[in-house]
Amino acid sequence: MSGRILVVDDEPHILRALKASLRGAGYEVDTADTAEGALTAAALSPPDAVILDLVLPDGRGTDVCRELRTWSTVPVIVLSVVGDESEKVAALDAGADDYVTKPFGVDELLARLRAAMRRVEPSPEPVYDIGELRVDLEKQAVWFRGEPVQLTPHEFRLLRLFVRNEGKLLTHATILREVWGRGYADESHYLHVYVSQLRRKIEPDPTRPRYILTEPGAGYRLVRPAS
Repeated sequence: MSGRILVVDDEPHILRALKASLRGAGYEVDTADTAEGALTAAALSPPDAVILDLVLPDGRGTDVCRELRTWSTVPVIVLSVVGDESEKVAALDAGADDYVTKPFGVDELLARLRAAMRRVEPSPEPVYDIGELRVDLEKQAVWFRGEPVQLTPHEFRLLRLFVRNEGKLLTHATILREVWGRGYADESHYLHVYVSQLRRKIEPDPTRPRYILTEPGAGYRLVRPAS
């Protein structure tokens, strides 16, 4: 397995050691030693995975992870010192995929890195035709009545979750966790806003939805409209 790895740590000896080990394992490596530098590097040259220290001179690794998750699904493995249990939990809630405790073995870190990258390896995605709605998950393209529909990234992730679960009731908590992450379980206002926006784009009459139905007090369900 190969790819570009962004390593973020403010300890020069750890950066040097990880850079050497990762290159020895066949990866390209970029480095950053601040939170701001990490986000800049990830934006300018999107990595295939991020190894992220939790304590940085200008911020927390959890904040970096949370910001990354607003626009990227890149695997993130956090590095934490012994005793930082609450920081580990916060990082996982912010969207990290895994963590390794310092001091760590390089073989363990590489194994966790390979596992995290395998989980996001691309696979062919199907095309869904539901009534007059067509959703191509691989191309991230949507059409309604044959006309292309422009969706924001969050709107597309929301619609993707719905079409993959056609006919199934999805609770508010489930949708928030799957689309926004575990840290947003109580942010129901996000969901109401985005469902309304999505309805305006794919419903013939958003005030009388036929595709995305509300289950009062429970959640939403995407259905195939009766002809």
